[in-house]
Amino acid sequence: MTEDELAKDLGLVSAMTIGIGTMIGAGIFVLPGVAANAAGPIVVVSFVVGGIIAMVNALSVSELGTAMPKAGGGYYYINKALGPMFGSIAGMGDWMGLAFASAFYCIGFGQYLAVFVGLPEIAFLNPIQLGALIAGVLFVGINYIGAKETGGIQTVIVFILLSILTAFAVAGFFSFDYATLSGADGLTPFGTGAILPATALVFVSFLGYAKIATVAEELKNPGRNLPIAILGSVGLVTVIYAILVTTMLGIVPWPELSQDAPVAQAASIAFPSSVGPVGGVAAAAAAVMTIGALLATASSANASILASARINFAMGRDRIVTDWLNEIHPNYATPYRSILVTGALIVVFIAFLGREIEVLAKAASVLHLIVYALLNLALIVFREADVSEYDPEFTVPLYPITPILGAVLSLGLVAFMDAIEIALSGGFVVAAVVWYFLYARSETPNQGVLSNYIRSREAELPDQVVDAADTVAPTGDEGPTVMVALSNPRTESALITLAGAVAEAEGGRVLATHIVTVPDQTALSRAAENRQRIEASSKDLLSAATADAEEFDVPIDTKTILSHRGIEEVFDAAQTNDADTVVMGYGGAQFAAGRVEGALDELTHDLPCDFLVLDGADLDVTDVVVPTAGGYSSDLSADVARALRTTVGADVSLLHAVDAGEETQGREFLTGWADDHGLPDAEILVETGGIGDVLGRIGDDYSLVIVGATDRGLLSRIVRGSLVIDAVETLETPVLLAERPSARSIRERLFG
Repeated sequence: MTEDELAKDLGLVSAMTIGIGTMIGAGIFVLPGVAANAAGPIVVVSFVVGGIIAMVNALSVSELGTAMPKAGGGYYYINKALGPMFGSIAGMGDWMGLAFASAFYCIGFGQYLAVFVGLPEIAFLNPIQLGALIAGVLFVGINYIGAKETGGIQTVIVFILLSILTAFAVAGFFSFDYATLSGADGLTPFGTGAILPATALVFVSFLGYAKIATVAEELKNPGRNLPIAILGSVGLVTVIYAILVTTMLGIVPWPELSQDAPVAQAASIAFPSSVGPVGGVAAAAAAVMTIGALLATASSANASILASARINFAMGRDRIVTDWLNEIHPNYATPYRSILVTGALIVVFIAFLGREIEVLAKAASVLHLIVYALLNLALIVFREADVSEYDPEFTVPLYPITPILGAVLSLGLVAFMDAIEIALSGGFVVAAVVWYFLYARSETPNQGVLSNYIRSREAELPDQVVDAADTVAPTGDEGPTVMVALSNPRTESALITLAGAVAEAEGGRVLATHIVTVPDQTALSRAAENRQRIEASSKDLLSAATADAEEFDVPIDTKTILSHRGIEEVFDAAQTNDADTVVMGYGGAQFAAGRVEGALDELTHDLPCDFLVLDGADLDVTDVVVPTAGGYSSDLSADVARALRTTVGADVSLLHAVDAGEETQGREFLTGWADDHGLPDAEILVETGGIGDVLGRIGDDYSLVIVGATDRGLLSRIVRGSLVIDAVETLETPVLLAERPSARSIRERLFG
């Protein structure tokens, strides 16, 4: 399977407008009249409470997003932490929730379209449903052919909407009347108990911020930009809602506020009928508000359909759903089947639930609230399990109170939904669990952090807990992923041979990547438009890789990655694709005198996985020598040597250098090391002298030298040199550097 991938190229403003653009549509243009009719003027507090609940959850989403910026957002974090059963609930909950939300946004579009142009009633469809169906089919078609919104267009839409609403707020300020707001029955005509049920209704207005997490994988500097985008969009939208809903209710008495086009109605009253000689100002203002509402609801619906395709892609990648769903269209390069299935659901929801807009809004909210509750639990699992790869740049305040509060508030709000929405959402949750046991459990290999945590502590935990973990554990089997970073046709065969051998020995798969470096002056999105040229340049290289991998009994996937950064993208791609080992050529590496990373990266980051870096265009593995003194990466050197012996029959020799007179101790050490690392039959070589001198004498007698990365500090290696660099520069024999990731303090990084 071949696929393309875009590197990080989404800025802060574009990310923020993804959230704001989705939330600002439904929340202000559709719901105020419906919600006010249910709660009275106190509905303003309902919007604020909804914003507070969203903000608590947004804190957890921000931490998770900065720890693991992955496509799929909430689904990915839940699947990774809680395991694929909960991942199935989260992924399908998000998917169905977005379908309900998209239908809701389309109904909003239909409401304003019916007011603006007038539509007929056809069969059992009223004019609003007809307009919504037109919108739904249009937006599905747009996503099908790939003419989706870009970050720049979304930014323009958001600023247009904010400008329109600002003008309305200013006009409304001068028309505001507190007596109109309070009405004859005061601010709470249905009592304060109506606040939370109304919050349950309007919470759909706050779903947009979570969509930012679904594009975190493409976000530049996610550690800084993701929390700002998520928290900033929630805070800004909450303030906008509070001001504008208060303004509307101070212009139009709440019992009279339109349930179809509230903003247009309020604008026709707030703006004067004429300004000097210019007449028709109020009517024009109402028309502008209607156009703004059409633009906002269209943007929300389109963004939701786009996000649903991303979630399905993430689930397909983890084998929660069949990858058939994510088949890429040969002409439009879009996951057309996923889009069509989502579109069919939207059409069904519009047709059969379109007269009950509250049901669509609340069903979308219930499913998302369940996902938010699971997100908070996922954060706790990551923290408590002390997962090494979980290293967030933003952390929630007051842990563990914040995630616990987020889970409680999310599930608590579900209790204020009506029975029909809870039943609909519960049905989808049950369907997700059934799907997991019937299909996904036997397909996905991902165990989840929680399952691994429980199994590693079987003796300490009750048998019921361990048995429950075993009952829901996946049974799919997929070995490790060996990623090959290809750039030069000359070295392709050698790298694929090495990767294929390692993957076959461990029962894994090969992922061949071709990283195409794009000049900084060219936007990645524009480079992606030249798809045919890029695919042509990658096709020969990746086809050769696929052919060479056939020598081994391993599956191979290929991927082309566009990036401005070249070699640095290898490290990001390894993390993005959950690689267990990366194989690459020395020509692209930036060795810091004996290690894979460049000097700055070595001081600030840990490797995402094992790395094997080959210096040599050809690979002959007839006889392999592994020099070792028991360093921290020597385990990886032994793994590679063992894989080459098992898969291609390499003769393995182990080398240990000692001072004169220490040969006996050296042989005892090396014999024990060989036994411990599954190489008891390897030839044992104990030589006197420095290891660099020894390799210089005998290294060229072998077809490959496998050297483990040094554990000496950076300063020491700069001053005293490095075995790896010396070997690379002096030997005719190819040299393979093997480095296993390790967590080290800054002192250890500098001084060893």
